[in-house]
Amino acid sequence: MTSRERVIRALEFDHPDRAPRDLWALPGVRMFRGEELDEMSARYPSDFGGPAVSYGASLRARGTPHEVGVPYVDEWGCEWTVAEPGVAGEVKQPPLADWAALESFSPPWELLDGADFTQTNASCAASDKFMKAGTGVRPFERMQFLRGSQNLFMDIATQSPEFFRLRDLIHQYELREIELWAATDVDAVSFMDDWGTQHALLIAPDLWRALYKPLYTAYCDVLKRAGKYVFFHSDGHTAAIIPDLIEIGVDAINTQIFCMDIEELARRFKGKITLWGEICRQNILPFGTVEEVRQAVRRVRRAFDDGAGGLVAQCEWGIRDPKENIEAVFETWLEDPPLCDPS
Repeated sequence: MTSRERVIRALEFDHPDRAPRDLWALPGVRMFRGEELDEMSARYPSDFGGPAVSYGASLRARGTPHEVGVPYVDEWGCEWTVAEPGVAGEVKQPPLADWAALESFSPPWELLDGADFTQTNASCAASDKFMKAGTGVRPFERMQFLRGSQNLFMDIATQSPEFFRLRDLIHQYELREIELWAATDVDAVSFMDDWGTQHALLIAPDLWRALYKPLYTAYCDVLKRAGKYVFFHSDGHTAAIIPDLIEIGVDAINTQIFCMDIEELARRFKGKITLWGEICRQNILPFGTVEEVRQAVRRVRRAFDDGAGGLVAQCEWGIRDPKENIEAVFETWLEDPPLCDPS
């Protein structure tokens, strides 16, 4: 079974030979622990591949990301302050903190206008991996970076015309990025937005449905018409909107299931959406023992693994996570599990 066949069988609940693997590594792991990362990737190869693409040259980006003391401005003009090497940092001075700046603001259309997809299809054809395109599509978070989190939550409460103008401007840009990928031969496209706190959504679910669900629906509609699988990432406690994501066509979700009741998630959603990881990266991966890591993986498998699929063996490697704990994740996914009751 090829990697591509394995992932598709997992997404279709069609009995893959094992759960597909997907290791995420934060930038600091590549920066400071590259040999360990290369060794892990060789020992447990990913079933996912990234298609070849080149976006256009930015007119605003400057500096180096993930480095302390080095000013970095992203493609949208947001300046990031990094307090720890190898992490993304925070936007301390959002460029649209004053709505007056919106009058002259434009998305970085040059990235999409100058994008080169000429090698994308060939890179997909040359690989037996499941080719998933990662995108910069994250409308809620992009609004936070541009407005500042406190300002944006006030905007959501007041819903001024400027709020909708900014939301729709970002959406137009991100919809075009989705459309560009939909026209290629990739198997799937992913987008994201971090919506959860430890215990609930950052805003009321009904507000989410009114203000942001239509955006994600539009992305899914484009991708589904093109025959693509849809992958979505959102940190935190997101149980309230998982039914909505299933409804609009999301095939796989990566979210912090250890913030939630794993067994209840399985009762409600097993067989309806693929669980694209994860294993607890707040406590267990950085601070747990190898045996605690194994027990965490087994808990997920007991809840979800009936042998039919719907699971991806994914975890995120943080800069302080012991290598042995990451090894334990993928070793335990290869165990013959006590399968959950398929009924």
